[in-house]
Amino acid sequence: MGLLSKKDTRLILDPLADNNPITIQVLGICSALAITAQLKASIVMAISVMAVLALGNVVISLMRNIIPSKIRIIVQLVVVAALVIIVDQILKAYSYQLSKTLSVFVGLIITNCIIMGRFEAFALGNSPWRSFLDGIGNAAGYGVILIIVGFFRELLGSGTLLGFQVLGDPINKTGLYAIGYENNGFMLLSPMALIVVGIIIWVQRSRNKALIEDH
Repeated sequence: MGLLSKKDTRLILDPLADNNPITIQVLGICSALAITAQLKASIVMAISVMAVLALGNVVISLMRNIIPSKIRIIVQLVVVAALVIIVDQILKAYSYQLSKTLSVFVGLIITNCIIMGRFEAFALGNSPWRSFLDGIGNAAGYGVILIIVGFFRELLGSGTLLGFQVLGDPINKTGLYAIGYENNGFMLLSPMALIVVGIIIWVQRSRNKALIEDH
């Protein structure tokens, strides 16, 4: 028997597609709009949320039988706040400029409805191992959308990926810029993130008609 059962595997794979937190459940939209103008920021935010959600799910699962129901939300907030502070301090220590770029949005992981939703809906009723897998899966589903949006916004808005010019030099007019290509500045504005997410939702649901019927 493998390390992961069929049910365990679905905990990871389902949020990547048919039960994606952003495109299907419509959760965590704010950070998808705010920090995806740069691919690097999108990747770091995705990793940060994965660390907080996976570890938070495990902690809540371990404590699920001793948390009084009347204060469970407070306990969940304390757990996620502690993990977010740790992530924020690590970012400031090893990537200070990026932590400044992400600014308050790392702190706002505390209020990310994906995290609180998984604590409440899954970790409180399942084992630490399954809760860990659920955290990894949902954070991965969230992160995939952030990375896709960040990829297209930075590429079309700045002509770069991870800060490196990939379409040519816009100043010296090399590459695509030599034939008249111009960066689309609108891609760097938050409304364009919403449009890109909308396109992803349209593509996803057009490929799976069952999603249209269910939602």
